[in-house]
Amino acid sequence: MEQRVSLITLGVPNVAEAAGFYEQLGWRRADSPDGVVAFDLISQTLGLYPLEALAEDIGLPVSELGHGAMTLSYNTRTVEEVAALLDKAEAAGATILRPAGEVFWGGTIGYFRAPDGHLWEIAHNPFSPLAENGAFRWNGYDS
Repeated sequence: MEQRVSLITLGVPNVAEAAGFYEQLGWRRADSPDGVVAFDLISQTLGLYPLEALAEDIGLPVSELGHGAMTLSYNTRTVEEVAALLDKAEAAGATILRPAGEVFWGGTIGYFRAPDGHLWEIAHNPFSPLAENGAFRWNGYDS
């Protein structure tokens, strides 16, 4: 198995509302079959899928899917982008859980909850600069 994630699928109660939130953040949909909304990312795709259908696909009741302790992270090129993106998410309907601020390891982070309940971290890591195309690697890309 290669060390990569190809698709992140979020089970959401209302696909149209969830898609609208991400579109307000500036993301553009990729062509996809009815019932699925996809946003191509750099080297990955984020898929929005009806929660009930996801539970059926997995073979579990919705109540067993629960709320895992997971965050989706978006790393920025600059410190200033962290607060700006949190503001944009809040304007689109997100709840800010932690405003932008410095952390012990030397970076800047903030967290929001999307309207569908998924948790996002917005971070600037000065030790992991992004590639020119925005790709992230733990120890960064040479600039």
